[in-house]
Amino acid sequence: MPTFRWGAQLLVLLALAGACTRKTVSFNSRPDQAQAIAAADTLTHTADSLRGRPSLSTARRVAMGKAEVRAAKEKEKEAQRKPSKRKKIFLGERIKRGFAKSGGKGRNQAIEVFYYLKYFQQPNLQAPARYYYDPKKHKIFKAAAGELDPSAKILHGPYKKLQNNKVLETGFYALGVKHLRWERYDRNGTLLSKTHYEMGFPRDANITYFDAGRTQLKEVVPYVNGKLEGDYASYTATGQREWTGQFENGRRVGVWTNFWAVKKNFRHYEYQYPESGYDPEVEVPELLKEFTRNGVEVYDKEKNIDKRGEPEPSPTAPGRVPPARGHVLPKRAQAR
Repeated sequence: MPTFRWGAQLLVLLALAGACTRKTVSFNSRPDQAQAIAAADTLTHTADSLRGRPSLSTARRVAMGKAEVRAAKEKEKEAQRKPSKRKKIFLGERIKRGFAKSGGKGRNQAIEVFYYLKYFQQPNLQAPARYYYDPKKHKIFKAAAGELDPSAKILHGPYKKLQNNKVLETGFYALGVKHLRWERYDRNGTLLSKTHYEMGFPRDANITYFDAGRTQLKEVVPYVNGKLEGDYASYTATGQREWTGQFENGRRVGVWTNFWAVKKNFRHYEYQYPESGYDPEVEVPELLKEFTRNGVEVYDKEKNIDKRGEPEPSPTAPGRVPPARGHVLPKRAQAR
């Protein structure tokens, strides 16, 4: 009887051991196929081993020629090379960056940072003032009349003037004329003036025309907050310039130029006014230069030249100086 009990217990233990064994179950294959796949799946093969040990890579080093080495180095340099910079474009035109220095050295030196057209375009001849950069003289010039030489670098893009790392003036140029907002500061960073331009013409300027279609300019009187400020220009009925100059703080400043009516853009007289609109006002300006109808200089104050009494004909009537104030005040100024 005891022998039978021990035999029964042994059978129960064997049955439990068989039930705990893990088996691979597949719903798409038969048990014999799963066993064959499991037997063939090994982590180590003879081809993937090196001297009987597993290897993480089956790559083999191959001796490379000089040409291949050179090509590999060039490819590596090309991958490390920075991408090319984007082309500088302002208002749809390709531009280049420039610098100009003026004044003394150190803190007194003024630096201008600007952009100019990569390809020359003639500015608007009717604009009161056009600006360009002369690379030979390393200076920005202001042209009042006449076509510009194709060698001139027409200003186009942002502009900034600094002195001792402090901004004195900022603005934008468009095809050689002032555009958008322009601001001027003193050395302490205090805003002195703010002017808005629309392709060379002050936004608040009083502009008159000879024709009803507003195509033939007669006069441009610049105003800022009801006060004369900016570039002034007047024209004849034939479209030629008559006067160009500049106002500041309601007064004429700098050089004012009168042109011959019979010759296109030929200067007649140049008058000197105070350099600043905050200096005492001058009623009668000083004559600087005088020219004949053919453009011959007969008087120059700085060069001490005076040929006005010589046979070369000179105008009998002196040049007419424009009024100190505009003929017609803008509506904003009249309202005040």
